[in-house]
Formats: sequence, structure tokens, C-alpha cells
Amino acid sequence: MNAPRRSQPAQGRRPGTAAPEASAAQVSDAAVGPDAPGTAAKGPLTLRELDAISVERLNGVGRQRRRALAEVGVESVFDLLTYYPRRYVDRTAQAPISEAEIGSEITVVADVLSVSSRRLRGGRRLVSADVTDASGVLSAVFFNQAWRERQLTEGRTVALFGKVEDYRGRKQMTNPVVDVLSGGSTADRTGKIVAIYPQSESAGIVTWDVANWVGEAQRRCAGRGIADPLPGWLRRQHGFANRSQALADIHEPPSMAARWAARDRLVFDELMRVQLMLRSQRLAREAHELGIAHEPSGTLIETFHRRLPYTLTGAQQRAMGQIDADVSMLRPMHRLLQGDVGSGKTLVALHALLIAVRNGHQGALMAPTEVLAEQHCFALRALLDGFEVPDDGRLGGRRPLRLCLLSGSSSATQRREVLVQVATGSADIVVGTHALLEESVKFASLSVVVVDEQHRFGVSQRARLRESGRDDRRIPHLLVMTATPIPRTAAMTVYGDLDVSVLDELPPGRTPIATQWVRGPLAAESMWIDVQREIEAGRQAYVVCPLVAESESLDARSAEQTHAELSAGALAGLRVGLLHGRLPMSEKEAAMARFRAGDLDALVATTVIEVGIDVPNATVMVVLSADRFGIAQLHQLRGRVGRGSHASSCYLVSDEDPTAIAVERLSALAATNDGFELAERDLELRGEGTLFDERQSGRSDLKLASLVRDLHWVQAARDAAADLIAADGDLDAHPELADEVDWFAGRRDPDYLHRS
Repeated sequence: MNAPRRSQPAQGRRPGTAAPEASAAQVSDAAVGPDAPGTAAKGPLTLRELDAISVERLNGVGRQRRRALAEVGVESVFDLLTYYPRRYVDRTAQAPISEAEIGSEITVVADVLSVSSRRLRGGRRLVSADVTDASGVLSAVFFNQAWRERQLTEGRTVALFGKVEDYRGRKQMTNPVVDVLSGGSTADRTGKIVAIYPQSESAGIVTWDVANWVGEAQRRCAGRGIADPLPGWLRRQHGFANRSQALADIHEPPSMAARWAARDRLVFDELMRVQLMLRSQRLAREAHELGIAHEPSGTLIETFHRRLPYTLTGAQQRAMGQIDADVSMLRPMHRLLQGDVGSGKTLVALHALLIAVRNGHQGALMAPTEVLAEQHCFALRALLDGFEVPDDGRLGGRRPLRLCLLSGSSSATQRREVLVQVATGSADIVVGTHALLEESVKFASLSVVVVDEQHRFGVSQRARLRESGRDDRRIPHLLVMTATPIPRTAAMTVYGDLDVSVLDELPPGRTPIATQWVRGPLAAESMWIDVQREIEAGRQAYVVCPLVAESESLDARSAEQTHAELSAGALAGLRVGLLHGRLPMSEKEAAMARFRAGDLDALVATTVIEVGIDVPNATVMVVLSADRFGIAQLHQLRGRVGRGSHASSCYLVSDEDPTAIAVERLSALAATNDGFELAERDLELRGEGTLFDERQSGRSDLKLASLVRDLHWVQAARDAAADLIAADGDLDAHPELADEVDWFAGRRDPDYLHRS
């Protein structure tokens, strides 16, 4: 198949706004288009209307078929029309079998003549099928794919893609890609571009049935047409066909050029809905929220910067400047701070928190785990040692700046003391976990909130802390941080309602981390020798496992077993600690304190140490069963080393025969330390679906658009959203678009864009 065309949106300024388009009337679930009885045609069908019509209204879709379609996420006519083909077979320029050259890779469309199966030595199964297109016969052989005998029944029309070989004077393909096109003859699709739909053997969904249902749905919509809410000037600007034409051409294109043009239009529609929803939500929020204006400079801030033992990077200075501008306004800040591991996000966050303290308010930092909250508290205390703030109880007096920790495992006495300090305002900065969200936590004057690893908190959780932090209904400024670099394409879409600051520089002195992918016992033995040498040189090591304890259902290393084995084997005689989430908080704190103080040579842990842990003397990271982890998590774990002046190493230990996707991930980690490059690769491997919450009826929001391939359309949709939405966040001038965005938002879980 041809590679996707990277089309570019047309350039140019917005022309004069076109006259409003005709409004689409609402219809009931009783009809699809003019063929259905009892419904007056009042205008083109909107997506809302199509989504309200069950696929069961179509001929051939009874109760059983409806259930089967629901298994693949198709419940309405809208779902069916956006159940896009996964590829196409171009039969307008198809070579017959008789002209297929030996050694060439081609697509053959033919009817199955016969199929047979036999068992080979070693128990493997060989399935053979002969196919014909009237010009000749070709054999297809499949090794260890017994199910092909059920798929390739006599008389079926199939498309085979593979390399043509010569086997005993006959043309043959070995393990070709197969698409079943229909249950009958090839005649009905000769000379056409045939759409191949995603199929499901378990649900009984086959491509020719989908094509028939789509064709019927489009025929029955044709009388009224499908509403197109895009203004005419915007369609002309990008050379778009109308929506009805695009939907027709994506399913049954007259040419491949028409197919690409249809894809461009429908990709833009998907991205536009997301951008309009995000922008309207943001503008509406800004119109109604009132924050607290701060003076971002002063002695406290200047002293903090002067006392830093190192020079800030240009990226840190830029981010701090952006925060200064935000907090000086009455409109509450909503900013995302993203940066690679070790890029200095904590210093930027502390800068924001100190602005709150300098202005006589309080700051709060919320972390997802107790270990990370404690690590933040430890790091901030070291940076704030000796700082003083005005004492409101004594005229001209001063007191030490007070930093408090509040977590679920805080003792009753500690908790009471912290709650009093928070409520009276004597606690200047509070670091905590979800415990900060409890009703008993009342701030005297919270004005800056920092949320670390924001993807682990829902939108409602972040909002609860900000909205409960003050009695005067003013909204504190919000800074959310992530140590997981987000591709620019994804950030533009997923975080369209936040301003984004990026830390794309590492502080001076950070050493590159040498990463090795370790497979096999000999390589592992050599690795443990290297670990021992590093420890003997006075350094420390992490050993990370995916499980806490052994599991009968999962073939992966556990922390408890690994701790026992290393203590008696490869690291015998060394001080080896254990840290995992099931330990009591006191034991977790003790293990981290010992490792931080250098009283442990190695720490066997689960991913509880994934983010925020900063021990400069740790120079070795060993990740066991590394093929069980994703790219982002492995990169975070690797970032726990390389934080001092000594050379550091990361060993990714996998099974001897990892899956193909694991090979891609581990190869990417071994090739680069650049978190942003890895994030782009991760997005390519995982696809966009994982960035969006699909639990709402199992529906995905980006069915056709690719954040990797369609960056230009993401930008075009953002620009168009800015043109279309009024300053107060509404779409009153475009009622059809407003209705579509309202429908789209109603299908979603409110937090879906902010979870991963």
C-alpha cells in the first residue's frame, strides 16, 4: 500500500465570515433519512441525530448483529459512518495473476478454488489454498495458522498481499496478508477501489457486511443529506469537500486522491471538535473565575535565587518568567510545566510557591504518593534552610519559613499540629498527598497550588484543592507538573486548556546515562559484576522489579524474591535494602533515609521510586523484566540515576525472547536519553487511543486523526477554533457548530482528556 500522504492545510488569512448555514432540525430515533415512514424531512441530518439512531434501524441488522456491532464500538448510525476502512485494495490498476512476476510484492484479488490442511513434523499445521482470478491460479500457504482453513472457504473473494515465489513451477505466496472481501464472486467489485474494514472473528464482523451497512446508511441519508457546520470560508480556505461528500469518499472513493481529500476533511473535523471544546471551556472558565494578583518580586524571591548553588538554565528562567506574568494577574494561572527527568521542575515550582509566601499567602504542593511527597519535603527543606518571613504576631518581627508535610500515614498528633498551622496561616508551604483534599484541611489563605505528576489526579481532585483553599471564593493559581515529556502534538490536543511551559534543557553537570539492553544469563552475569564494581567504588544501585511478591499468573520478577536472591548471591556481603508500596510508611521512610544517607549499597524496589527520588550518589539502575514496562516508565526509572557528577548506567533486563513491541521499546531506550524523542516514539507505538479515556461507551475521539502524522491539522484546528469562538467562550455566531460541540462534550467523561 502507498504511504499516507502528508497533506498541508492551505495558508492564508481568514476571509470575511460567510452567511450562517441552514439549521438542521431534530429528528427522532424513528428514522434514517427519507426512506423511513412517518418522519418529515426538515433539514440535513446532524451528527447528534445520527448518533441517536440505532444501527438496528438498518436492513440486515437484527438483535444478534446489533450485539456483534456493539462489541466493536458501533451502536449508532454515526458510529457506523465513522467506522473507517483500515486500508484499501485498488482494483482500478490491479495486475492479474498471469502477469505477477516472481520476486515482486503485489496484491492479488481472487476467488478461493480449494483449501486443505495437513500436520507437519513437530506438530505444526500447514494450510494451503488455491485462488484464481480467471487469468491464472496462485497458491497461498500458511504455516501454523490452522484458522485459515475456516477463513478461506471455497467461493470466497479475498485480497492477498505478499511476495510471489516459484514453487515447483507454480506461483505461490507464503503467509500473505489476507483480507476477505465478500462471500461470493469478484464481479461486483471489479475495477473499483475496495475498502477493507476492521474485522472481528469473535464478533462475526466481516468487511463486506460493514460495506453493505455503510452503503445502506448513506443511501438513506442521501435524501436529507448530512449537515456540515463548518462555515463556507473555512472550507474554502483548506479546499475541503462538504461533510456528506467526505463521508461518501472515505468509504467508496472514486480515486485514491479523493480518498486522501476525504481523510483530510474528516481528520480536521475530529481535531476541531476537541479544540473547540477545550477552548470554549477555557474561555468560559476565565470569564467567571477571579484569582489573587501577586507581586512576583521581592527580597524573599531575590534571596532564594541568590542562594542557589548553581545557575538556572535558560528554560527554567523562561518558565519562571511566564509564571511571574501569570500570577501578577487577577485571572487564575492554569499552567502545565513539563520537562524531562532532572530538568529542574522542583526549583520552578518552589519559585511559584515562594511568590505566594512573599505576598502573605500560602502555597500547597500535592504529590501522588507518600514517598514522593516526602522526597519533595526533604528537597524543599534543604533549599529553604535559614529563610525567614515576617511574623504577623510581632511588629517588625520575623520567624523561620515553615514547611509542613501532611500524608495519610501522618500520626494523629502530627496531623492535628499541621491542621492548626494550616488553618492559622503559620504553615507557609504545605506538601502532601491526597490527604490535602480532605474536608478537615482548611487553609487560611491558599493562593498557589502545585500538582506534581498531574496525570495521576483527576480534574475534580485538582479543582477540590483549589476551590476549598479560600473562604472568599477567589481561585488560587495552579501549576501542574509532569516528568513525562509529552510530544508537542499531544500537548497541543490533550492540554489545549492549559498554557504550557517546557523545560527542554538539563542543568549543567548532569552526565549522560549509558543504557544497555541485557538478554541472556551470560549478559546478566557480566552486568552484576559491573554493579559490584560500581558499589565497591563507593556508589549505589537501584534494582527495580515489576511485582512486589511472586505471582502464579505473571512471569515477572518480584522485589521480595529478588531481594532474597541478591542478598545471598550476586550482591552477597553488601547492604541490600527493600522498598515497595505494601510496606508500612515508617519502613518505607527508613529504607529511603538509609539509602539517601549511604547506609545501603543497593535498594531493591518496585516502581514506587519511579519519580521524584533524588540520590546523587546512585549511579546504577537495573530494571528486571524490563519488557513489562512502557517507554515512559522506563525513562522515568532511568532518570533516578545520573543526578550527580559521576558516570551512570542503566541496564534493561528482558526475557530472552521478548515480544516485537517490547523489542521496539527497549531498542528506543538504548538508543537515546532524550525524553521528548522517546515520547514521540512512544506515541507512534501506542497510538493515540491511550491518551484519551475511551471508557465512555468504549468510544474513541480520534478515529482517523493521528497526533503523530497530522500535526499540521492540529495546528490548523487550533487556529480555526481561535477564529470561531468569541472572547467570552461561546459559539453563538455558529449555532450548528455549538450544537455539535455540545453533543460531543456530552458523550465524554469530563476528566477524559486529563487521565492517562
